[in-house]
Amino acid sequence: MNTPHIPVLYKEINELFKDISGTIVDCTVGYGGHSEILLQSNPNIKLICNDRDDEALEYSRKRLEPYTNRVTFIKGRFSNILEVIDEIGDIRGVLADIGVSSLQLDKNERGFGFNSLTLDMRMDTLNPLSAKEVVNNYSLSELEKIFKEYGEIREYKKIASKIIERRRNQKFESARDLSDFISSFSYQGKINPSTLAFQAIRIEVNSELDEIKNLCKSIEQSKLQDTLIAIISFHSLEDRIVKQNFKNWAKKCICSNDVYRCECGNNNSLGKILTKKPILPTASEIKNNIRSRSSKLRAFYKDNSRRS
Repeated sequence: MNTPHIPVLYKEINELFKDISGTIVDCTVGYGGHSEILLQSNPNIKLICNDRDDEALEYSRKRLEPYTNRVTFIKGRFSNILEVIDEIGDIRGVLADIGVSSLQLDKNERGFGFNSLTLDMRMDTLNPLSAKEVVNNYSLSELEKIFKEYGEIREYKKIASKIIERRRNQKFESARDLSDFISSFSYQGKINPSTLAFQAIRIEVNSELDEIKNLCKSIEQSKLQDTLIAIISFHSLEDRIVKQNFKNWAKKCICSNDVYRCECGNNNSLGKILTKKPILPTASEIKNNIRSRSSKLRAFYKDNSRRS
């Protein structure tokens, strides 16, 4: 079947997982690109493929049909996938590509793109909260908050107030309408002026940062041992969460700074960071797949046996 996109950092992901024998959890299977490459390259693995998007799961089932006996599909949020499969042993890898999939971006009816004639942005179409609800019904303070915190937009107050003013007379019905409106008074340099506002709204609709935080919490509290954790993020807010969690997991001593001598036993490390700096796409990959340009890959090896 024709593949609609190229998975980002796929060579680097394949290299990270090449020696694994056991089960890998693909927390965000999307179009199944990473999963297919891993299954092709390593006959010693099985995959648990999770996504909250029904359309993504349907596509991946078809794409991965040649590996039916090695793949299990689950629908749900990636933040609690480890709790759902807690009874499954031999998990040796966890992969999470936490960006918006090409399937969601490219289909106008999903309402993610600047030219979409709908205003949706839901990864799970059963989610009651859509972008249309956020843009047309959130209060001024609520809009300011998401534009400031999730979009890191300098002129967050201006954008929020302009939206409030406009919707009094005319509600926003499409992503194109919203994008054109923001672009009429905002300037963001080389990028589309509405990029950061769309990012903020999408994060709010899908609780994206909470999802990442809860996934990291789930990994930390799990019994996973001898397990490779690989997380791909696409903007600084996501990467910051991943980086800080990995840093905390690697700490041997967790005593507060005001303690003169270690009292915790100095054996609290959950494993080791495998990527001191994030792995970035090569110039060649960016040339072939422009959507990879902002991706960052961080990896951690979880080994609970280090704790006694």
